[in-house]
Amino acid sequence: MSSPLVAVQEPPPAIPIRRLLRSELPPGTVKLARFLIGKVVVHDLPGGRVSGRIVETEAYPPGDPAGHHFRGPTPRIRSMHLAPGHVYVFFNYGAHFMLNVVSEPEGVAAAILIRALEPLQGIELMQRHRKTTRLLDLTRGPGRLAQALQIDRRHDGLDLCAPGTLWLGAIDRPAGPNAKTIRIGITRAAQKLLRFVERGNPFVSGPKRLLPASAKRRRTRAKSKQSRNKGGR
Repeated sequence: MSSPLVAVQEPPPAIPIRRLLRSELPPGTVKLARFLIGKVVVHDLPGGRVSGRIVETEAYPPGDPAGHHFRGPTPRIRSMHLAPGHVYVFFNYGAHFMLNVVSEPEGVAAAILIRALEPLQGIELMQRHRKTTRLLDLTRGPGRLAQALQIDRRHDGLDLCAPGTLWLGAIDRPAGPNAKTIRIGITRAAQKLLRFVERGNPFVSGPKRLLPASAKRRRTRAKSKQSRNKGGR
């Protein structure tokens, strides 16, 4: 008697990601914050690769009263004075690490907060790191994405444009239209429109009242779909 045929599930195709060169980064914090929408943060961990498309950034340009650099140089922000494309990581409220990309010429302190990613690779790893299976909860928000990608103070000062395990990349998928809003969770210079999001992407974080209408609708549909899938288990 012949053995029954067993269907073999093919692994998902690898996503080709090209490393970004520093020469590709546009000059200026605000321009770079817009440019990074649609780009990819990659972390090659011992257990596998985790990555996500950047869908939300906040710019903290030179002289910004809301920036950590406003009161002058301190040991805490030493990495913020490095060349564009380096990492600045800080620990927020004693609870969450935050990933920032340095954005001005060497010696000038400024950075861009990476606020949200759309998961691409290593989703199961991210779920273990975050202790949740909810896709929308993996990398929506700066603390969550740092935990999902295992980014902490050890990565402060790393060069995202150099060979290494943590890097910036680009994929063959154009970013959607951008929208800009006020930044989240600050009191100084709170009226400035320095937060950039991929319009309509459900992984954008923050209060719904700040989101473009299309993003609100997509996030509602994504949550509804997750609820239906959960109920069908």
